[in-house]
Amino acid sequence: MERPAWAPQGIDISVPSVSRMYDFYLGGSHNFEVDREAARKAMEFMPGLPKIMQANRAFMRRAVRHAVSEGVTQFLDIGSGIPTFGNVHEVAQAADPEARVAYVDHDPVAVAHSQAVLEGNDRAVIATADLRRPQEILKSPEVSELLDLERPVALLLVAVLHFIEDADDPQAAVAALSESLAPGSLLVITHASYEGIPLTREEAGGAVGVYRNIRNPLIMRSRDEVSRFFDGYEMVEPGLVAMPNWRPETPAVHEQEDPYAFSGFGGVGRKA
Repeated sequence: MERPAWAPQGIDISVPSVSRMYDFYLGGSHNFEVDREAARKAMEFMPGLPKIMQANRAFMRRAVRHAVSEGVTQFLDIGSGIPTFGNVHEVAQAADPEARVAYVDHDPVAVAHSQAVLEGNDRAVIATADLRRPQEILKSPEVSELLDLERPVALLLVAVLHFIEDADDPQAAVAALSESLAPGSLLVITHASYEGIPLTREEAGGAVGVYRNIRNPLIMRSRDEVSRFFDGYEMVEPGLVAMPNWRPETPAVHEQEDPYAFSGFGGVGRKA
């Protein structure tokens, strides 16, 4: 397999990556054939996956604009993935040029492309770290030098918690990050769930199985399970809802939206 010029040395391009599959769903070009094959296989079971990813990105952009409108201009985006149009720093800095954004990912392709995109932007950085090791994130020089944790921060965990198995205790990781945040900080989460998907659990389970087979299990959690990540936060209206229903810019009428867009949940909480 020929290694593309943009692919960092040292990565195994024969193994699918969830961030590169996500890039493929969104129509990006920074993915390998192995990623496309896995994504197409998942789409055989769940053809609306691209629509779910689009709804996820649209939710993220609305949440970022909401944060800036509330005076929160620092962002910590963990599991940020490969940069695409309308990324957090673009949305935040369009709303407030002084906004600061620290991205965090453990995928070397995502990190390499983020470094290229952010070159010359002194208010946005990328750190190599893993959500399962929150102290590693908080103590990384990129994060600690850019963000002032004595002031409110918007912590973005967008489409990442569902890749953390219960055995790795994602609840504890979120709690550890939350403890470091100042009052007035925001927690922004999207999470996959069987709830809302216009398929039977067995049909959707075929796509989940694809992720399990590539050793990146997709953990589908219920609304109640996702809501526990917001312990210690006051939910921002309208609460934890299907992503198109969170403060839509135009009324999210089900008849006008692809049913897949309403799969899973998104929500924002404010730390007291």
